[in-house]
Amino acid sequence: MKNTFGSSLSLTIFGESHGAAVGAVLDGMAAGVPVDEAALAALMDKRRARGDGLSTARVEADAVRILSGVVQGHTTGTPITLMIENQNTRSGDYAATAALLRPGHADYTAYARYRGFQDARGGGHFSGRITAGLVAGGGIILGALERAGVRIVTHIAQCAGISDTPFDRDHPEVLAAQADALAGRGAGFALLDPAAEAPMQAAIRAAGAEGDSVGGILETAILGLPAGVGEPFFDSVESQLAHLAFSVPAVKGIEFGEGFGFAALRGSQANDPLRMESGRVVTETNRNAGVNGGLTNGMPVVFRTVVKPTPSIYKEQHTVDYTAGENALLSIKGRHDPCIVPRAAVVQTCAAAVAIGDLMTARYGETWMVRPEDFRAEEGC
Repeated sequence: MKNTFGSSLSLTIFGESHGAAVGAVLDGMAAGVPVDEAALAALMDKRRARGDGLSTARVEADAVRILSGVVQGHTTGTPITLMIENQNTRSGDYAATAALLRPGHADYTAYARYRGFQDARGGGHFSGRITAGLVAGGGIILGALERAGVRIVTHIAQCAGISDTPFDRDHPEVLAAQADALAGRGAGFALLDPAAEAPMQAAIRAAGAEGDSVGGILETAILGLPAGVGEPFFDSVESQLAHLAFSVPAVKGIEFGEGFGFAALRGSQANDPLRMESGRVVTETNRNAGVNGGLTNGMPVVFRTVVKPTPSIYKEQHTVDYTAGENALLSIKGRHDPCIVPRAAVVQTCAAAVAIGDLMTARYGETWMVRPEDFRAEEGC
């Protein structure tokens, strides 16, 4: 099982949904980088459930314990171990249906891969609970990126068919103002149009009342990246971001910039014309989402992911009893989200931070972390 991402800056996740704890080990951070534990707690608060009918009734404190690598608010240069205790597990909810494979889940594939030795309680290592460690580790990187002038923000572009205002990827100054607006939203739904929250919540509650679930689309913007970050092929900006995006459970698709809309355009429409502005090369439009040839071009990197409806639903479903080797019907018990999209927004932000942090470290070494002001000046940002 591969649980580590990154070469220059790496993150290893660990734990199971109903085990003692989940968490992550972050390795490659330079010594002396500030760690804002209050900001980290705020990120964790955006991910956690509240038992309000919009998310699972499994409510956890999600307090992060930093076991190593940070002393007196600064990194030591050694691996940072982050642990989040599981304090509200109810494994008995799954006992009666343990042999029944849950449609849409990893129950069958996990059994095929691990021959029955996997921890099946609450989905084990395949559970969305594991993203708590991703947020904790990615949150530390996110803080370092922000000090270096790189911002990453995510909003709910669509939920249950209800849309939010899209990011203005063509105008960095407008997009920066949108990022500021999202920062002021706190732990509420990550939306640019606050009026979209009530109908989204109503749709989620309606699906939950029917024992069903809904999905949506998340849109992430990365601002402030210098030109020239990334690699041409296997470690391109898109491939690294996509790798981390698909590491988030329930993400089933991704597009950058114009994305699948490129199929209906001609080259004359798809290209982003170039011009000089204040001594820098910029593009007049940003259909290619700030990336050309796998490398950043200095414009905002904008991508969207589709998040499928939560597979754990209370409606009766056809399945298989893999112990008996026969067809069966399943009515799922336990505590599940009728929609994971609102909680997944911060997960996508922190996942993107892991990818960008690794790319930045490969390009600039420790400079961007330990001398962010000098780094910005040297890069002409």
